Amino acid sequence: MATGSAFGKTILIGDQFVQRGVPAIVSAIPFETVAEVERIDGDGWTLEDNRVEVPGYKEKKKEQQVTSINRILEVMEIDVQKTPIKITYGGTLLAGSGVGASAASCVSLARALNNEFDLGYSIDQINHVGWEGEFAYHGIPSGVDNTASTYGGLLFFQITNGEGSFERIQIPKPLEMVLGNSGVTADTGTLGAFLVQQEERAPVLFSTRLKTIRNQVYEMKKGLEAGDLEKVGTIMTENHEILIDMGLSHETLIYLCNLALEKGALGAKVTGGGRGGYMVALTPGRELQDAVASAIEKEGYKVMGATVGGR
Repeated sequence: MATGSAFGKTILIGDQFVQRGVPAIVSAIPFETVAEVERIDGDGWTLEDNRVEVPGYKEKKKEQQVTSINRILEVMEIDVQKTPIKITYGGTLLAGSGVGASAASCVSLARALNNEFDLGYSIDQINHVGWEGEFAYHGIPSGVDNTASTYGGLLFFQITNGEGSFERIQIPKPLEMVLGNSGVTADTGTLGAFLVQQEERAPVLFSTRLKTIRNQVYEMKKGLEAGDLEKVGTIMTENHEILIDMGLSHETLIYLCNLALEKGALGAKVTGGGRGGYMVALTPGRELQDAVASAIEKEGYKVMGATVGGR
């Protein structure tokens, strides 16, 4: 029997447009999915998914999950007819849209399989397997989620000439954030087609928005490195306004973002693909983080407090 673990993530900016050449700033969060693999009698593979979930998430993603596991087994050349296995998922990461739950499941499974079958995969190979597993959930995945899940940290991620790459962002001190869950499970696999429709309807406006978001990403990176949190928060909120105009937020996420700002958050926006899932608020300092988290929780929504970055 062997185990593997992988981080969840939050996207500070850029996630929806990585495939279109816009960089993203992503951070792993200190919540993990843990996969356990054990050899069993019989044939094929079985699954026991014990992750705590947003109601309905696991059922909605069940078919995608099966396809993903089969793809990972194929890529890693593991014949479960000859060596049957049981896969068990658990850990502290809530299974829901917007926090990299699918990527964490893929990467943690890749690590568990690598350990159980002594394959000797490098961390880069584990990341690649995680990316392969993400196809079932996202169509063609950008790679940003599995990269954060695999390597951890605060990252500047971009795709250049079809290849994903990242660099670590160093900030003066760790940042406290609050993630609030809308309870809405989004289908990120339809995001690409949704954006194509927008571009076809208004190509000039679409291009202008992407240029603005690209500039926001670079300005946010500078703000993070300089410790200018007011600037970072302002960019987050301004970026969310663009996402709202593009139909990439959700009325519940808008409500939670406004609530966080009312309680003193420096910035707030949807995180991940959007149209459901989580929002993220910048709440430096434990006191502010607790106040914002408490306000969202009192409204009946699930909350995660996370500390990210630092040297």
